[in-house]
Amino acid sequence: MATTPEVLYQSLFAFVVLFILARIMGKRQVAQLNFFDYIAGITIGNIAASWSLDEIRDLHAIIALLIWTALSLIMSWLQRKSHRARLLIDGRPTVLIRNGNVLDGNLKKAKLDIDEMMLLLRTKNAFKLADVEFAILETNGTLNVMRKSDVEPLTPKAAGIPVLSEREPRVLIVDGNVMEQSLDRSGYTKEWLYGEILKQGAKRFEDVFLAQVDSNGSLYVDLYSDPQKEPQVKEKPLQAASLKKIQADLENFALETKNPEAKALYTTCSQQLQEVIEKVGPYLKG
Repeated sequence: MATTPEVLYQSLFAFVVLFILARIMGKRQVAQLNFFDYIAGITIGNIAASWSLDEIRDLHAIIALLIWTALSLIMSWLQRKSHRARLLIDGRPTVLIRNGNVLDGNLKKAKLDIDEMMLLLRTKNAFKLADVEFAILETNGTLNVMRKSDVEPLTPKAAGIPVLSEREPRVLIVDGNVMEQSLDRSGYTKEWLYGEILKQGAKRFEDVFLAQVDSNGSLYVDLYSDPQKEPQVKEKPLQAASLKKIQADLENFALETKNPEAKALYTTCSQQLQEVIEKVGPYLKG
């Protein structure tokens, strides 16, 4: 039976050996973890398993577990605090493809063959080497790929097409309850929300399990039960809700524009429409 000093010495020695072996084995990806962290975790688990099977003494198991855990935490701290420590522990990223050319020497250093590199490329939807301008193997084993410009998907920016900026989608109804604060922040009213859920088959807010609005004003509605037939939507509440939506949109436009003249115009139109809504509102109920 090993003595306590022997367990201390053996744990320290095994930790160093395991680190060296992990560096030698290279940057193979293991569930997005640093490879050494992965095998250190396995080792800690094996110590705990041996302890639970009474293969080692309690004191020795506790010492070994504490040492492995402490050393792993120390290495993690060093990685965060020191650039040199990160280079020593993790190494450097390895360029596998540069200017469309596969770097054979770097491929060997990374201990990858062509088939493994192609597999990593396919995970990035890069099936043709001819389409790849640059590829780099990160220190955690993931491969990042930059495609050649002429095979990149055409974006609105590249085509010079102006698009509206996206904003955070907001959940407006959960379990039949209207999220008042979220509704206020989205710039819409309860009347608008009620009109929108009527269009999608709900008769009241309590019929809605979930509702979410995107930055374009499109409302996704999930009902507790799918309607079996087309709902009989009342036209008057819908018209009132539509007017409220237009009025809310005008207010949003006034807040978002930086043009003083446009801001004043949107504000005036919103106020005038609000007056119209107050006058015709009683006729659009029920």
